[in-house]
Amino acid sequence: MKRATVEDYLEKGMHGPKETKPEERKKFLGTLRERVIVALTKSQVMEPGVYPEIIQSMKEHPSALLLLNGELDYSFLAEYIQEARKQNISFSIVKNKEFRTNIGLVLAYPYAIDKENIYISKKSSKKAPSQPKKKKRFFLSLLKKWFKRSKS
Repeated sequence: MKRATVEDYLEKGMHGPKETKPEERKKFLGTLRERVIVALTKSQVMEPGVYPEIIQSMKEHPSALLLLNGELDYSFLAEYIQEARKQNISFSIVKNKEFRTNIGLVLAYPYAIDKENIYISKKSSKKAPSQPKKKKRFFLSLLKKWFKRSKS
């Protein structure tokens, strides 16, 4: 085993400890790809509501750690944090001002699991008709009837 030299200590003090795969760690919010259970992009995290796949993964992997991208506004992270608390999942908000990543959320273990598919596809674009639109249509039809009556 190699003994640490003064140069090793100086190097560590000036540049921090040596890290394996630093680019990969920056991309995946401080962890390695091989440890990731599931990941969402920043745009997916900013969508309203929590992805059900994330909730399911939290239930299936209670000892995992949730890493959230600190570049995102807290309002986008809040629901995921609430869900992590509900499932007793540890979480951390990761900020790295020197490096930008498109990853918004990672659920990972502190050890390798080598899961092949970690990304979730976008939420389905099927939208149920919302209640406010029905009210708006109803209101517009009432206005049209009122104007027809007033013209006659």
